[in-house]
Formats: sequence, structure tokens, C-alpha cells
Amino acid sequence: MKFYLVRLSDKTRRDKRLEYILKHALKDDLKVCNIYGADEFISAAESGQLQKSRILIAAEIDESGICMDVMKVLSYLNTHNEALKGSYCSVIVDGCGDLHTKDVGRRIVFSANCAGAAFPGKPLVEATGSLANFSVISKVWAVERKEAYLKSVKNLIDKLMAFRYDKDSFEHEKPQILVLHAGNRKTSNSYTLWKEVAKVIGDKADVEDISIRNGQVQDCRGCKYERCLHYGEQASCFYGGVMVEKVYPAILKADTLVVICPNYNDAISANIMALINRLTAIFITHDFSRKRIFSIVVSGYSGSDIVAQQIIGAINMNKNFILPPYFVLMATANDPGTVMDVPGIEKEIAEFAEKIV
Repeated sequence: MKFYLVRLSDKTRRDKRLEYILKHALKDDLKVCNIYGADEFISAAESGQLQKSRILIAAEIDESGICMDVMKVLSYLNTHNEALKGSYCSVIVDGCGDLHTKDVGRRIVFSANCAGAAFPGKPLVEATGSLANFSVISKVWAVERKEAYLKSVKNLIDKLMAFRYDKDSFEHEKPQILVLHAGNRKTSNSYTLWKEVAKVIGDKADVEDISIRNGQVQDCRGCKYERCLHYGEQASCFYGGVMVEKVYPAILKADTLVVICPNYNDAISANIMALINRLTAIFITHDFSRKRIFSIVVSGYSGSDIVAQQIIGAINMNKNFILPPYFVLMATANDPGTVMDVPGIEKEIAEFAEKIV
């Protein structure tokens, strides 16, 4: 697979920080195909060059968080759903201020994923203007913040070059799927979609279904790292409950997580968010880098993309799960059962089931 470095920037930064980082992070023996700017990116995508490739997107943004190069690339990816088919991607976002870097990175990952790209876990390195976001890791590594930034990019490139997403890279020959949801099985449009997906999957996978309704999951209270580590080593948590009894064992067993996530006030529901927060105990003691995340998101009005991006941020970027191509099935439906009236939904269900297995 060819390796493409995509540089997106409206103007040259005075300190040329990202240029310095890339120069020292890219190994001399790595053959790099450079793409400068949105127009060159679109031209390469139009010719099919960016399919079945490894792509590192490096974007620079100003204090406003706006970069026209990035906007043009997002516009193209959002309207060409096979532009990056079969490709593996990672992202760097270098900012002038202390805001917007993660938001821009998450939007790039979402749009590229909808265009067919797969991402390893933790696929984003973001650098705020002050590099304050490297304050903790720089202490852990006993280096200056800029050196921590450089080391993080080196690790990102190594991970991207080693990443594979094919059947031989899965943990089990027959997918072990864990489905997590917190809605009403009878009235939830999101769960209705999952039931239809499950019918198509049939016996091609082993499926465990866990519901966490009615406040069953107590949210994380932010224990000290040492206490969290102690319990995590025992696949447990100080607060116990359904997380320890059911969810932790199921997460560790599964190679595929499917989160059923209706849009609640343009956000992940409280129960699902509490569950994600409580995964920290076993995340710090177990490797999730070979597990995959899929999701089903239904909005009553609009905003499924916002929720999907939150899932990317929480589970792919934070908890290190692989983001498979086209990881989310999204739909808009309000009254119970009407999701099955969405035009073309049966075809989308069949295609989504095939991606999972």
C-alpha cells in the first residue's frame, strides 16, 4: 500500500511547528507521496489513488478553528462515499489556539470513515497552540512538551504503518459481538434497526445482548489512578454492579462492540455515556486495539452525525477500539417503528450486517 502525507493549511505558520514535527517523525526509509492542499487531494481522490492506501492527514488550523483546505476536503468526502475505500488513515491537527483541534480531528475522522477509510485506535494527535494538552504525557515521558508532541506523532505513524483491517486480523474467526443498549426494546427505533441487522447476521456471529436501563450503571466518580488500576487488574471496579457482573466480562470476550445509541438532545444517552466512562478501569489494564466498534444511531429530527462523532471520540479515539469503514448506520425517524419506512433502509441494513461479519 502506498503511503500518502496530506498537508492541509491556509497559510504557512510562522514557527513552522508542524513542518518540524513531520520532518523529524518520518523515517528516512519511508517512501512518502506528498499531497499539498485540498485541490491536489481531490484530484488524487478523483483518480482513485487514495483507495487502498495508507494516509496521514496533517492539518493546521488558526485560532478560529477554520481552515478552508480542511473544509474543501470534508465537503468532498461527505459527497463521495468511496473516495477512501480500503484505505487506512490517521490524523494530526496542529492549532494556534487552545480550542477546536479535537473537534476538527473528529470531523475529519468521521467524514473519512463515511468515505470508506478504517482507523486504528487512537488515530488522532492534536497539538494546541500552547501544547498544554501534552502537559501530562510530557511528565510521564520526562521530556519537554514539544518532544512529547514529536514522540506522539512518531508513534502514530508507526501504528498506521503496522495497521491491518482484514479477516485475518480479527481476534476470532467467527465474530464475537457484544450489543449494548439502554432503550425500550418495543419502542426504540434504534433497537428496531438492530433487530433487523441481527436477522441478517443470523448464525454468522455469536451475539450477546445487554440492556442497561433505569440507572443500572452508576457513572464514574473519578477514582485516583492507583485505585482504578488496582480494580482494573481484577477486571473489576470500586462501584461494582452490572458493569462488573456483566459488561466487563462481555467486553473482554468480544471482538466487536455494537452500541445502540439513539440521539438524546444531540448527545449520547446518559446510560451509554456512563457505561463508556466506566470502561476506564479495564481499559488501563487490557488491550482493546484489536476490538472493533460499530454503532446504530437514530435521530427523531436530525443530528445523527453529531452523536456518531461523539462515539468516535469516546470509543475509537479514547478507548482505542478500531474504527471499521462505514462504522455507523444512521437514520432519521420519530414515531416508534417508522424507521423501517425510511427509503432504502432494508438495503442499508443488509450492507451494515455484512460489514460487521
